[in-house]
Amino acid sequence: MPGPNEEEIRTRAYKLWQEAGQPHGEMDNFWYRAEKELLVEKCRKGEKCIPQVENG
Repeated sequence: MPGPNEEEIRTRAYKLWQEAGQPHGEMDNFWYRAEKELLVEKCRKGEKCIPQVENG
């Protein structure tokens, strides 16, 4: 499976949320940040990279 799985993202997002002081209403931001961080880590380890689409 290319990229992180749901459990990996969930675990990382929860950690990020805790580190940020458990703010309300930002769940999506932590999810996307966790997914991006995990993708970058996998790419750096030489695993298959998924191209990122730039907005703007």
